[in-house]
Amino acid sequence: MEKNDSIFIAGHRGLAGSAILRRLTAEGFTRLLTRTRAELDLTNSAAAEEFFGREKPAIVVVAAARVGGIKANNDEPVEFLIENLQIQNNLIRAAHESGVRKLLFLGSSCIYPRLAPQPIPESALLGGPLEPTNEAYAIAKIAGIKLCQAYDREYGANFISAMPTNLYGPNDNFDLVTSHALAALLRKAHEAKTSGARELVVWGSGKPRREFLHVDDLASACVFLLQKYDSPEIINIGTGADLTIRELAELICEVVGFTGDLAWDASQPDGTPRKVLDISKIRSLGWLPTIPLREGLIRTYDWFRQQAV
Repeated sequence: MEKNDSIFIAGHRGLAGSAILRRLTAEGFTRLLTRTRAELDLTNSAAAEEFFGREKPAIVVVAAARVGGIKANNDEPVEFLIENLQIQNNLIRAAHESGVRKLLFLGSSCIYPRLAPQPIPESALLGGPLEPTNEAYAIAKIAGIKLCQAYDREYGANFISAMPTNLYGPNDNFDLVTSHALAALLRKAHEAKTSGARELVVWGSGKPRREFLHVDDLASACVFLLQKYDSPEIINIGTGADLTIRELAELICEVVGFTGDLAWDASQPDGTPRKVLDISKIRSLGWLPTIPLREGLIRTYDWFRQQAV
């Protein structure tokens, strides 16, 4: 990958895409292509084909997707399945037809079975039933992986797929209905502190274990893989370390400065009991995360407060 390569970042306003855009800009890449949803509807195959035919990017990062937390995934499986299939099918097909040299497809750790071995190796894919609460999203992402691998096998396309763990950081979604656990907890803690509440209600039991990766670490891994990795086999991106949701909530309260009590709403779903990725594959290539969770939470909370001003 050269500094003057034309690189299209699909989903550049989202959590992952915006971080990748920042990283590429910081590293001196000068021909970065972006389009908002209003400018380019990626669910429209004709629009995607026209864009790729005109711009002919050399590199593509597929960070565009319909995303959400447990509630959004559970409530809208049709939309999560159809929209994600449309977006990735149109992008991957148009990329191949326009002669893209390399494509990075961003999947998700939810592609792995609910009861996968922990830490989860890449070989666990399709090894058992998925977590029901995000099954539709996971199936769409698995289909994207398999499409990239099919283009490699049939046409020799250099289309790679990376599986990030749970992400957080600037440009996260802090909407309490559609957000993921960390962002929702941070906002709830902030609002509880601001309102002087004595109690913060957290969904579930607090027992599930999760891994969290700052999105700037994800971006560094993506640029690393674009430069160093050419295999169609999937590769995990994470920290290799996890903590319970209770421990996460306590840490967020410390960062935010909320000193009240935590209450647990056991009527809400826990999701997968544990999810931490085996990152030995990417580590063996020479990449490691650099942002500790506490530091990342402080950065994220600072960003969140700036947006609220």
